[in-house]
Amino acid sequence: MLQIQDTLVSLDLIERFFECNLDACLGECCIEGDAGAPLTPEEDLRLKEMMPEILPLLSPAARRAIEEEGASYTDPDGDLVTQIIEGKNCVYTCFDKDGKCLCALEKARREGKTQFFKPISCSLYPVRLKEYEGFTAVNYHRWKICKAAEVLGRARGVRAYQFLREPLIRRFGKEWYDELDFTAREYLRQQQK
Repeated sequence: MLQIQDTLVSLDLIERFFECNLDACLGECCIEGDAGAPLTPEEDLRLKEMMPEILPLLSPAARRAIEEEGASYTDPDGDLVTQIIEGKNCVYTCFDKDGKCLCALEKARREGKTQFFKPISCSLYPVRLKEYEGFTAVNYHRWKICKAAEVLGRARGVRAYQFLREPLIRRFGKEWYDELDFTAREYLRQQQK
């Protein structure tokens, strides 16, 4: 672990290569799992406020789930998460003509319908954050469906923390990221000796 300001960062984030390969995985991370994507209370509120812009992009099953059960729920671990369909699919998934899973929230932002990015937990994936008293753990989550992303990252020489630059800055700030980048480069240089 590396300490960057008030966070502890997993070395996997620095050592592992990663670059999403949507053509290979088809967005499987949005449709597999046992709970929805973690949300902050602020994100949950924003989702509810912009629902009129989002609902038309969603499947009939997703619209029904939101109308009947709400846009989010508290999972068995006590975390606020996005609603899911059929025990796995995030309600905010949509699919392109090739069957690739996309995020309706991100699609709405790119089309200028909202200014909301998808939840930070989604933007940061494969990073998972865990809040503790006095610090935040920044962990790298390994999942077999992301193997293609690790292969592509290695082929292109992109480390996970580099691939996640923008969402890491959104969550922790540029000063934090610059410190992480400097520390990571020094750490990797020392490992090569």
